[in-house]
Amino acid sequence: MKVLATYSIKGGVGKTTTAVNLAYEAGRGGVRVLVWDLDPQGAATLLLRVRPKVRGGSRKLVSAKGALADHVRGTDLDAVHVVPADFSLRHLAVHLGGTHAPTRRIASLLDPVRDHYDLAILDCPPSISLASESVFGAADTLLVPVVPATLASRTLAQLTAFLDDQHDAPAVAPFLSMVDRRRRLHRELVDSLGSEWPEPLATAVPAAAVIERMGTERAPLGVYAPSTPAARAYRRLWGEIATGL
Repeated sequence: MKVLATYSIKGGVGKTTTAVNLAYEAGRGGVRVLVWDLDPQGAATLLLRVRPKVRGGSRKLVSAKGALADHVRGTDLDAVHVVPADFSLRHLAVHLGGTHAPTRRIASLLDPVRDHYDLAILDCPPSISLASESVFGAADTLLVPVVPATLASRTLAQLTAFLDDQHDAPAVAPFLSMVDRRRRLHRELVDSLGSEWPEPLATAVPAAAVIERMGTERAPLGVYAPSTPAARAYRRLWGEIATGL
């Protein structure tokens, strides 16, 4: 099982929409997908139409007796399951701090389900914390959406600098998100920032109202708007990622 994490220190850059749309694209291609929603806001849980409930809360989930399989739920999407989030995950870093080898705890929770899935996608909250370090210890690749803004690019530099000091750090795969090529600033930043990134993906996801509708549709773009440019972008993005897995 390969493990991807949609991750950024910055919020509002498209992590959850990326996680859900990639899960859909992978699942429709026959890949067995587990989405683990690690964000206390539970946006991926909402979009996948699953009740936002972690039985026993995050403390029980990451405890020595915790088992990820106990929390897995089915979704409306073929081949896509989810571990839902709830607000108890706001204390995830604290509870991890009370475990043995906290930076490996997420990896150890994933180990027993590896034979059941081909791909795990971890949808992460915007932070850098002990919980983030546990994600780094579990993920093969951090998929990092970056909006075309200077501050967003700065957080990518902060992330790569942090990982440079880590042993067995995951690969970092940044890509442009929420791009509006009608705006001159976006065009200029797209041209200038991409060359500074570590191995950027070629696909750029556009800013689009149809993506914002995911919250009301509670579904990935491929379900309700499969022919739109945004849906095609996520399809290409999955194609890029799949070739490297």
